[in-house]
Amino acid sequence: MDYNKSAKEILERIGGPDNVANMTHCATRLRITVRDNGLIQDDKVREIDGVVNTLNKAGQYQILIGTDVPKLYDEFEELVKGDGESVETSSEDNNNESIISKVFSAISAIFAPLLPALAGSGILRGLLILAEQIGLVSKDSGTYAILNVASMSVFYFLPVLLAFTSARRFGASPYLSALIGAALLNPDYIALMGDTGNGATTTFLNIPVVLMGYNATVVPIILSIWAYSYLYKFLDKKIPETLKLVVIPLISLLVMVPLTIMVIGPIGVYSGEGVASLVNWLIERSSILTGILIGGGWSILVSLGIHWAVNPIMINNVSTYGFDYIVPYTFACNFAVIGVTIGVYLKAKNKKLKNFAASGFITIALSAIIEPVLFGLLIKNKKLFLAQIIGGAVGGAYLGLMKVVTSAFVFGSVTTFPAFVSEKEMNFLNAMIGLVISLVIGAILAYAFTKKDEELT
Repeated sequence: MDYNKSAKEILERIGGPDNVANMTHCATRLRITVRDNGLIQDDKVREIDGVVNTLNKAGQYQILIGTDVPKLYDEFEELVKGDGESVETSSEDNNNESIISKVFSAISAIFAPLLPALAGSGILRGLLILAEQIGLVSKDSGTYAILNVASMSVFYFLPVLLAFTSARRFGASPYLSALIGAALLNPDYIALMGDTGNGATTTFLNIPVVLMGYNATVVPIILSIWAYSYLYKFLDKKIPETLKLVVIPLISLLVMVPLTIMVIGPIGVYSGEGVASLVNWLIERSSILTGILIGGGWSILVSLGIHWAVNPIMINNVSTYGFDYIVPYTFACNFAVIGVTIGVYLKAKNKKLKNFAASGFITIALSAIIEPVLFGLLIKNKKLFLAQIIGGAVGGAYLGLMKVVTSAFVFGSVTTFPAFVSEKEMNFLNAMIGLVISLVIGAILAYAFTKKDEELT
């Protein structure tokens, strides 16, 4: 693919630079918030080289590219802005966008850049646990300590990373925002909590302050940078250019660090823990039903582009508890899709369809990217989509029944199996059984539903 040529054609067919209010990308999609949907030539966008499919959901025009999307995004961003900075979206640009759409759009923009770091760290964490369990590495050794630091630092310093990406989304200074996040992890701040931990108290200007630990937290820093973006924009407008270099950082730190520690941070901690506790409580009460719903329905959320709303919960669970119940259900979905590609490959005679199924199998097995198969085959063939949903639901039910967890936030593929290595006995084996169930049922049903003369439409 010629990334520059494709980017130019996409920009032309969505109404040009003036129609782009905001832009970001995830693992496979270019996500654009436009000012006027009427200017989008959707049929012509789909004809562009490298474009697999398009979707206009959750307040975004989503263009499915595949794993090459970062390279295309770089070209697209340069054409739109020219200076490498994200296009900011004013409130006027989003008046027609619902609150839910704005939330989904923000979550996608904030977490998408961090997914490679989270996934790589998760795999390393799983491999380290496996190495320790089979006796290759001792927990008391320097090797274990160094690799543990390498695998867990992304979670410990999550507030700093999220501060940076949140600032790019909300229109604040990424570097000052990262500094606000870093202040919450400063050893001197942590020392204030002493042996008490969360709930320790101190004072600030004679005002009582309840202290909280913010390492590995998600919600507090996002709320803080969202609030800071309003302060930053106000200061940027009111302070003369000659004073901005000193005055904006001074006021930003003077206001936001105490405000976050005293007010925003505790609210974020309790709200984040509350949501995660509610989800985990529901899973504990009916893990089989949860497995059915998520294992079978995850592909539907992906097709709508709203699965991002669940990712922060999974990340928060791993960073807070060291494990997560939801990630395995997403594996069940992915392996049901793999099963469908196998069934189609074995039954269909059309060479183009067989090649598409084979390439989809390899893509999901190695990189966990289901969108090409989802949009290129399942959505167009409702019977095959049903085969995948049933396979994912049954496999998810088994994973729920056996309370399978992952020790890291990863995407469901063969390469991320180490995430199932945990302290729980039989966890890895039960995970493999559940995924085989998803794959086999998906394959059998797809084989039954596929006609020998089926073609890739």
